[in-house]
Amino acid sequence: MTQPTPPTHRGSLERREAKLAYVMLIPTFLIVFSIVLGPLLANFWISTKPVELGDLRSARVMVNESIRPRPAAAGDEVMVRYRVRNSSQTEPITGATLTDTLPAGLVIGAAPAGCSVSGQTVSCDFGTLDPKQRFDVMVPVTVQQAYLDNGIRPRDDKAVTTGRSQNVLTSLEFTTENFRKVFDGAEFWTVLRVSLYYTIFGTVGALVLGLFAAQLLNTAFKGRNILRGLFLFPYVAPVIAVAFAWVLLLDAGPGGTFNAMLIQMGVTDGPINFLGQRAVPFTVLGLTFEFPLALTTVIAFEAWRYFPLSFLFILARMQSVGGEMYEAAEIDGATPFQQFWSISLPQLMGILAVLFLLRFIWTFNKFDDIFLLTGGAAGTRTLTVDVYEQAFALSNLGAGAAVAVVVFVVLLFFALIFFKFSPQDDG
Repeated sequence: MTQPTPPTHRGSLERREAKLAYVMLIPTFLIVFSIVLGPLLANFWISTKPVELGDLRSARVMVNESIRPRPAAAGDEVMVRYRVRNSSQTEPITGATLTDTLPAGLVIGAAPAGCSVSGQTVSCDFGTLDPKQRFDVMVPVTVQQAYLDNGIRPRDDKAVTTGRSQNVLTSLEFTTENFRKVFDGAEFWTVLRVSLYYTIFGTVGALVLGLFAAQLLNTAFKGRNILRGLFLFPYVAPVIAVAFAWVLLLDAGPGGTFNAMLIQMGVTDGPINFLGQRAVPFTVLGLTFEFPLALTTVIAFEAWRYFPLSFLFILARMQSVGGEMYEAAEIDGATPFQQFWSISLPQLMGILAVLFLLRFIWTFNKFDDIFLLTGGAAGTRTLTVDVYEQAFALSNLGAGAAVAVVVFVVLLFFALIFFKFSPQDDG
């Protein structure tokens, strides 16, 4: 015998609750989209546009108004001149018009072609202005004494212009020219290699310094809290201040403190341009290599400035490990290095992996440190510096956005590989 179908009230209730949950999440989705995805999608959009800095402002009708010649007495017949031009070099303006109300005391004569007069108001319809087009509109007027007495001139009350033009950012015109310029550029692959070199060694350097600092301060001793505070100084100090201090210390001139110390100790015969010399040749086993001096100096600054963040996370993880494990290892005769290698390091692998991911992303996107120290010169130009130079120094926003897309793709690829093979924290 067929059993009756049980009521579906519970399933219907769960579906309604699920719909309500999605509705309540809509504000969160909108916030995430506007803050994260919005600028990202806008960057992708700009990278496909042939846009420069000058294209951000839409084409508009520009007017310079004057009276020629200058009237000297009542009854003089002069001309009000409107110098009209299209502000864009590439985009036409449709529906271009001009409207201006002349001050009292100027009697308008015959209206020029394309214009009309109503009282003291001059209205002109220019139709379409071609790119770069400019011309003069001359309106004859007769001067009365009231004009000479009131002190108001035509240019004091600016003419009103209207017109419609297409903005390259909102058009449906797309191009791959920006990416072609980026990848065909002679320096792109060199810049990419420098970016990876700077990011990998800067990230590893910050983690290693943070690991050593955490290991040092994981042991209780007098003055440990003061030393912890001092270790945080590079990270909390303003970047402009510490970068300027490094520039002064490493200056190749007479005021360079570090160079003066090296010369006094006999390490070098003359000053070394740490921030301005691309490479230093050296020979090993008959083979000549070039040591990237300026880039290594910038990497050292990166590791020094950001090791405190790694230090804080690593120290917190170390202090969560129970002391019984170290006591048992010490009873078994394990050396401090063996204790670190077999106990501390496995416990730290999870936090080290997370720190490596965060520091890699932040370092790859780092701009201010390099720009303040070297300006991207002497072999220290990275992709982020290239974004700045393309977008602002060369005024090519499309190419700058294309480089930014490359940065995003590289970081996305790294993050996917990292999440697939990163170690898990067993603690």
